[in-house]
Amino acid sequence: MFLNRSVPNPHHNVNTQFPTASPNYVGLVKFLVQPFLESPETLSVDCEISHTLKKVWIRIAFDSTDKGKVFGRGGRNIQAIRTVIAAAAELAGQSVYLDIYGSAAMGRDGMSFDEDREERTPPPKTRERRGDGPSRPIAKPRSRSV
Repeated sequence: MFLNRSVPNPHHNVNTQFPTASPNYVGLVKFLVQPFLESPETLSVDCEISHTLKKVWIRIAFDSTDKGKVFGRGGRNIQAIRTVIAAAAELAGQSVYLDIYGSAAMGRDGMSFDEDREERTPPPKTRERRGDGPSRPIAKPRSRSV
């Protein structure tokens, strides 16, 4: 029983083409990211849409202490967020790129990840070759005495 009798067929046709309006990317990203944040007011979302190229660039920034929660173990959370945003963009006939400020360029205390990695583990030491003879092993093999 349908209350609105003016609609002859209430079921939607799957092949119906919707107008190509852009989704509300800012609202969608806020909806997906804010539950992971301790202080949701720190979330900043910037969205740039190119209608001629049919591409969308979304840039987000948030407090660095929430980075682990947003990314999740092995990057699962951020990958799921990217998947949902990509699905919304695909329905609108667009492709989307999500950038997270501070994720690729900065590590802890404002250092880049390369500087941070070098500080933690020193690069392996190279051994100088003496002459053109075969290289010697670094550690001598143990000999067993019986």
